[in-house]
Amino acid sequence: MTDIKNRHIAIIGAARSGLAAARLLKRHGADVFVSDASEIQSAVKSKLDQEQIPWEENHHSERARNVNMAVISPGVPDNAPIMEFYAQVGIPVFSELEAASWFNKSPIIAVTGSNGKTTVTSWMAHTWKTANRPCLLAGNIGRAFSDMVDNTLPGTTAILEVSSFQLDHIRSFRPDVSVILNITPDHLDRYNQDFDLYAGSKLRITKNQQAEDIFIYNFDDPVLTEKVETVRERDIHPRLMAVSVNKEVPQGAFVRDDQIIFKINDSEEILMNKSEVGLPGKHNLNNSLATALAARVSEIKNDAIRESLRSFEGVEHRLEPVRLLDGVRYINDSKATNINAVWFALDSFDLPIVLILGGRDKGNDYTGLKDQILEKVHTIIAIGEARGSIKDQLGEIVPNYLEADSLKEAVRLSRTKAKRGEIVLLSPACASFDMFDNYEHRGNVFKEAVMEL
Repeated sequence: MTDIKNRHIAIIGAARSGLAAARLLKRHGADVFVSDASEIQSAVKSKLDQEQIPWEENHHSERARNVNMAVISPGVPDNAPIMEFYAQVGIPVFSELEAASWFNKSPIIAVTGSNGKTTVTSWMAHTWKTANRPCLLAGNIGRAFSDMVDNTLPGTTAILEVSSFQLDHIRSFRPDVSVILNITPDHLDRYNQDFDLYAGSKLRITKNQQAEDIFIYNFDDPVLTEKVETVRERDIHPRLMAVSVNKEVPQGAFVRDDQIIFKINDSEEILMNKSEVGLPGKHNLNNSLATALAARVSEIKNDAIRESLRSFEGVEHRLEPVRLLDGVRYINDSKATNINAVWFALDSFDLPIVLILGGRDKGNDYTGLKDQILEKVHTIIAIGEARGSIKDQLGEIVPNYLEADSLKEAVRLSRTKAKRGEIVLLSPACASFDMFDNYEHRGNVFKEAVMEL
């Protein structure tokens, strides 16, 4: 698909990935047209105008329909009218990730999962830096792959955070190493409330991998251990390698007697004691195994892997320490946008917690948090559109249930409930779009409110 010169291509969606795809495809000679069903941000319009890329907003015109192909942003659902039109008339549709991959020259490590993607891809980049190995970090994590793919080289590893929405519309995207960290219910509104459809989307990361490629998966995730059999049954499939904190695996990385061990080609290597891993929590131990194994199969030396597992300090908005005030620790976990992420957050602490929950509900079953909350949480402060659901499902199982009209009010209330030696944790389990631009905006408002106390 690299021969796109003079082809008419619609870019559907003018957010970060849409803008990046439009620029990339125009640089390579395509006739691109950006179309968004909503209003386009003024800064994006200016950039499109500067690069002489035509655009439209608040509708999809005939010009967006009369094209050879379309590249869509992750936020565009398959049931959008423009998508249904393309399907009806047979116009091929690709994700921005797929389009960027047409021009890639680097080995690719692609990471997906319901939780932990940003932590693991950032940890991998830290590992490559520790080993003095060149890499670029792109995808769902900040910069679109389309913005960086022209900088790819055979000696530079492209480390990509990949979402299910991006994987829904790949055709030839092929990572050298694919990683699935876990599959738990999330975004089911985009998959007709069908968990199998969502899981199948995640497994598409392996779709084009060949026998010389590697697929790393979490052996402790029961959904994954079942689904990987569909990969193993293919006539041509990648080499399967697993990670586990609970069991020994046939090939991969696991923990035995508190030691992290690689098992590759039936040969075992002890890497380090699990207590040396820098980030707390069992889920981060699992994340460290995925990071370490991807580095090991990429021929990074164990000394560099050990140092990176010890020294990595995590990512912003993911269990991020904000402040210690009057003996109370304030933790920003704004990136926890589903129930499973909050469960992992609560599992990381053994201290009493004031928990700030809420935002735009995605059909959450909050009762999945019940055991952790009964053990550790004495106060829930609910915010946003989800307050009603949170109250109905959790309001009676905590000593203190409160509601706040804003996140700043929730922070002020938290100070009245948290005692010395306790934790105030923002871990919302919800999308942020009812009150904020994105989870980063929400996390920054939390941090500002905490610093104002």
